[in-house]
Amino acid sequence: MNDMYVPISIESIESDLFPDVALFIKSGNNYVLYKSHGRDFSAKDSERLKDSGVEFLYVSPAEMEVINEYMESNAERLLKSSTLSNKAKGKMMYQTSVNFVGDIFTNQEKVTDLERSKRLMENLLIYLSSDPAALNSLESVMSHNYHTFVHSLQVTTLSILMHSEAFLVSKDEMLDVGMGTLLHDFGKIFIPKDILNKTRKLTDNEVAIVKRHPEEGYNYLREHTHLSEVSLAIVRYHHERINGNGYPLGLTEREIPRSAQIAGICDVYCALAIDRSGRKALPEDMILHVMKEEMKGSFNERFLDVLESIVCSEEEAQLVL
Repeated sequence: MNDMYVPISIESIESDLFPDVALFIKSGNNYVLYKSHGRDFSAKDSERLKDSGVEFLYVSPAEMEVINEYMESNAERLLKSSTLSNKAKGKMMYQTSVNFVGDIFTNQEKVTDLERSKRLMENLLIYLSSDPAALNSLESVMSHNYHTFVHSLQVTTLSILMHSEAFLVSKDEMLDVGMGTLLHDFGKIFIPKDILNKTRKLTDNEVAIVKRHPEEGYNYLREHTHLSEVSLAIVRYHHERINGNGYPLGLTEREIPRSAQIAGICDVYCALAIDRSGRKALPEDMILHVMKEEMKGSFNERFLDVLESIVCSEEEAQLVL
């Protein structure tokens, strides 16, 4: 993440409040300076770029600290704005959340700031409960190199909607679910990058290393944070399967907390629904076929029905708290 410029939706750039950072336009694989330090980004700039079909400007990774602080501190106000469209709010919420995940995965000590995590999750809940088309409005604005960060947010969003559909869940528990799913792959920071980014088939030894990530993420977060047991269970058990064929502990259905079961379902669904190197994303019906038939016995069938009702229904799923 540190060597890539980060997209900022133009709707999120308020001319009188946005930090004084250099802004770039992407041209092919190059980033061309649009606004230098010390020059205002005006409403005319915004209109001119929109008229030209430009949706995003880009910020150097060296200036992401100040951008993250600005976007996270202003997210609630922007989400409640009557002038921003739901689509614009979706873009803003998506990139704020993905930038957050990228920041803590790159700087693991920042995961101890639970107030920051809770604030982000509260804003995500505001958005998911205010926009009936939230699942479709949350657009991926990151390149494929951001797969882990984008995937974490997709799993979180779908998991929250599944919990809302399947159970009567309090806001506090929903926050715990959200934080657990957002951090479910945190243990991947302990996997060597050459293994994590490998495009060819992993060796048995490399697979064994990858399979350690739920336990390593759980141990780090248990020791260094005050996450709830619900959140920690999601991190530790999201690769367990109800037939006992999962990892790291080979638990069966009654031993796997329901939130971890749902996180596991969302993890598989979202992994198959996004383009990866060498494999295109699968359509919803194909993913469900794989999960119900080719992976038969791995997941609770009622939870799979809830998933299908959300991703295949013509009616939009909405968070209800």
